[in-house]
Amino acid sequence: MAWESERIDQNVYSQGNVDRWVYSTCNICSVGCGCYIAVKDEQIVGIKGNGEHPINRGRLGPKGENQWYANQAPDRLKTPLIRNAAGDLEPATWEEAMGLIAEKARKAMKEKGTNSISIYSTGQGFIEDYYTIAKVGRAGLQTHLLDANTRLCTATTEFCLLQSFGADGAPASFDDIDETETLMLFGHNAAETGTVLFERIMDRKNRTGKPYLIVVDPRKTLTAKEADLHIQLTPGENVPLMNGIIRELISRGQIDQEFIGIHTVGFDEMKESVEEWTMEKASDASGVPMETFEKLVDRLGNTPSLVTTTLQGVYQSSEATTACVAVNNLHLIRGLIGKPGSGPLHMAGQPSSSANRTAGGVGTYPAHRNPNNPDHIKEMAELWNVEEDRLPVGPEKGIEDIISMIEKDEVDLFWNIGTNPMVSLPNRRRAKKALEKTFVIVQDPFLTETAAVADVILPAALWGEKEGIMENGDRTLNLSRKAVEPPAGVKSDFEILLDFAGRMEFQDKDGNPLIQYSTPEQCFEEFKRVSKGRPCDMTGVTYDRLERLNGMRWPVPDEESTGTTRLYSDFKFHTKVNDAQTFGKNQFTGRANSKEEYEEIGAEGRAILHPTRNLRPMEKPDDNYPMWLTTGRLVWHWHTRTKTARSPLLHMAAQHGYAEIHSDDAEELGIVEGEVVRISSPRGEIEVPARIGEIVQKGLVFVPFHFGNWEKKEAANELTLDLVDPLSKQPLFKQSACKVEKIRGTHEVAEGESLEGIASHYGLSARELAAANRLSTPYEIQTGKSIEVPISIINTPLQPYMPYRENM
Repeated sequence: MAWESERIDQNVYSQGNVDRWVYSTCNICSVGCGCYIAVKDEQIVGIKGNGEHPINRGRLGPKGENQWYANQAPDRLKTPLIRNAAGDLEPATWEEAMGLIAEKARKAMKEKGTNSISIYSTGQGFIEDYYTIAKVGRAGLQTHLLDANTRLCTATTEFCLLQSFGADGAPASFDDIDETETLMLFGHNAAETGTVLFERIMDRKNRTGKPYLIVVDPRKTLTAKEADLHIQLTPGENVPLMNGIIRELISRGQIDQEFIGIHTVGFDEMKESVEEWTMEKASDASGVPMETFEKLVDRLGNTPSLVTTTLQGVYQSSEATTACVAVNNLHLIRGLIGKPGSGPLHMAGQPSSSANRTAGGVGTYPAHRNPNNPDHIKEMAELWNVEEDRLPVGPEKGIEDIISMIEKDEVDLFWNIGTNPMVSLPNRRRAKKALEKTFVIVQDPFLTETAAVADVILPAALWGEKEGIMENGDRTLNLSRKAVEPPAGVKSDFEILLDFAGRMEFQDKDGNPLIQYSTPEQCFEEFKRVSKGRPCDMTGVTYDRLERLNGMRWPVPDEESTGTTRLYSDFKFHTKVNDAQTFGKNQFTGRANSKEEYEEIGAEGRAILHPTRNLRPMEKPDDNYPMWLTTGRLVWHWHTRTKTARSPLLHMAAQHGYAEIHSDDAEELGIVEGEVVRISSPRGEIEVPARIGEIVQKGLVFVPFHFGNWEKKEAANELTLDLVDPLSKQPLFKQSACKVEKIRGTHEVAEGESLEGIASHYGLSARELAAANRLSTPYEIQTGKSIEVPISIINTPLQPYMPYRENM
């Protein structure tokens, strides 16, 4: 059972008592913690955890406790902005801004066709927003260019699930973590990216000694420090590791032959693909010592139950989908799926990115329908009352595909909703240059870095100022009630989309408005009808039931159901041809299968075991760029700090970008703690202070990706590789080649000068200057000799945060 007791975390700033507490859900990570919003004088003044919510029992992480400060930020946008002929953004009315957008959309459709418009949205919205994007985008604009920053975050979740099981949706849930004997966190630094979930894991472990915790990560993260077994592998070698595990389990006979024979297809081809990966070869490739590898295989081969979570460490890595499919293969060959305490739990990063996939705001049609299946297209046409030929078909286009199309002048309008691609996209200078070529709409509560390429900016409402349903990482649907009205002049994403649809006069085939709902709840009632009979069936969900039951996991097929703890407990998978969400892709090349090719697989309701052949990372260290670069998150910030940097506590806890460097590398390079160094890759360079220690491996540099304004050279995505995984089209943020260089001037020591005096002149301490020059005493300097002077030394302490507290 999760949590023996509740603990109500809260953060409130109010003169006098709070007027009311409004039911809501945290809008930061994908854990989906229940909470209440504090309202005083019609302003949001704080938050507290919901002690009745089973996900968190009242607990909140540091980002969740501080998210409400963004609502009160003095730099909130409160009026639309339009870029004038001189290139400046100036205030405009909503009528002017929306009129211009509608005009540009009509012009693009007329001159270049429907696929000249792209909508790029967020993982922080609601099902109602995403469903409206799907309907407006596909049936109104008739564009296939719908994507979201889900593509950067957790697209691989979706595609590994489609490949193996035929439909999206995590098979296991957080409840299974409470029961499992073994938990493997694979590329998932839960202590920093999902703090309350990690508290939940450690609460049980501290009480019972379970689960046995395996952490797979190249860094010694806060999560890894609590592991029973830390698998510190070489960057980019997830597939060799998994192939070695699977081959050894097959060799030892530690597999469930009966389950494989009845409930899967493809075993022989999968087995052949891992045959070369002996433990010795896998150990050598992955950098995992044989003794550790033996312990790992022994545990995975003998454990009676297993939950494996994955996150960005796998998704943003070389051969991302192949690695996650290998995780699915592991569970299938051991028969550890659909049973209490067992199953893959491929996580989401954002609070509602799963909802975007479910509602069709990205690659597939709403409610897990296949854009390549004529029967599914016909079904959608009937549900929306439009002609079939009006709905675009074909494989999805990811954001990197869309950037390439913009570079070729194929896209005339790019609508960016609630995300900040000018910090988050890889090789961001290239992306900026592309977006400067087209008409860009930015819909956001703040002037983000993406405002630099915007032609129109629309001020959008924040969490607590709008209503709707989010879907967390384990399929739990959570309600967020509207606590207050947004500031005057600000509209919700949902209202803006409805306004646009009305101006474009989108109609169904009977001449009625395409969009006939006017509130989020009405919208959800329509989506429920669309979901009926599909894997994510929400027929039995209502706003009131979600609040009364504190969330429900889909499917909820009728009003008697309270949700589904885990998928595939009947071992029937969504792989029948007319049920499958896609016809899958070639596991090696990423090419989409035809219907005929999918039929040849012959799954027919069984899970698919795919071969997991290994390709080497696209870019590796060499003589010019001899070190690995990886990027990731901090416990104190979320994404590009659009919200978290506006919290005083979170900003003060981590104010700067930095580079984590192993102490051996720092010694070899002559770098001292806090010294600003230059890190460069074939794509760009940044200058950030060094944090020296043992967290990263020798030869690896870690840079947090949250920082990235245009004035300071600290954006990790100046450096990252803009190649993508061939199946999920997710960029490979986790592996690039880089080099680290000192940035120093020289000072010729004049007669009578002391080390302390020279250091003071340059704003350094004598200790720092001595360390930079490897001086054991301050008296080693000599008149007429030159010493090196770092351009800057910046103290970059990270406020310590324990991922679990004494009183859980």
